[in-house]
Amino acid sequence: MSSAGITMLGFIAGVTILIGLPIGRVRNASQTLRAFLNATAVGILVFLLIDVLSHAQVPVDAALVAAKRTHTGTWASFVSLAALLLVGVGAGLMSLAYYERWMAARARGRAPHPSAGPGAMSTSERPAGLGLTATPARRLALLIAVGIGLHNFSEGLAIGQSAAGGEISLAVLLVIGFALHNATEGFGITAPLAADDSRPSWAMLGLLGLIGGGPTFLGTILGQSVASSSLYVGFLALAAGSILYVVVQLIGVAQKLGNRHVMYWGVLVGLTAGFLTDFVVTAAGT
Repeated sequence: MSSAGITMLGFIAGVTILIGLPIGRVRNASQTLRAFLNATAVGILVFLLIDVLSHAQVPVDAALVAAKRTHTGTWASFVSLAALLLVGVGAGLMSLAYYERWMAARARGRAPHPSAGPGAMSTSERPAGLGLTATPARRLALLIAVGIGLHNFSEGLAIGQSAAGGEISLAVLLVIGFALHNATEGFGITAPLAADDSRPSWAMLGLLGLIGGGPTFLGTILGQSVASSSLYVGFLALAAGSILYVVVQLIGVAQKLGNRHVMYWGVLVGLTAGFLTDFVVTAAGT
């Protein structure tokens, strides 16, 4: 398969994230529906967290076996990969924690002056975009997109490496599986926006989709020429830390929304969606 054909596979796998984005424009949803959507996003992301960590650990375990049992590798290789995994998870988790704190502090600094009167707000101070004027729900959606984007970059690497190695059937099956995954991930990104008072524009949803799904395309391009365990583990570790941070935030939102039984059903639905789409990837023999 040509380089252009392989790149197209990565595009197909990433673009399906757009399927789940329109849920972010749902408005006038009941408290129960909001709780269910939020909990479903939690379920999807919990599955992704488990999936990401399990895949990131494989090269580290392989390096340990190579160093201790088969003596085909070095202890330095194992230690470097293990350190990369732990540091990457920590970096992904804490960088988003400090970033969100900084963003929240900057947003408070832009609040209208008390003399403007109760509820007064200029046009420039209305919630908009994904930056300093964004609502907490929009900032959370951005952080989810970043975490999923890091995860999808590693998926793109797998597609590119498989296709470049001549395993076209494997690459195609990976594309099908990852495309299904990305469709559910798009829902996970924008589910928090359904509880926001302001409706996101289509342009904003497209930007979130680009952040979350675009790295699949980029990873496919890079994967055709680079086969690096360190790169693979590093991006998965960053993704795991980022997703862990977002899961904690969404659980906090779920507690505020209440409806515990609805929350548990939503988490179950999200986990089920993750497992079902992962079965297709497993069928590819990965």
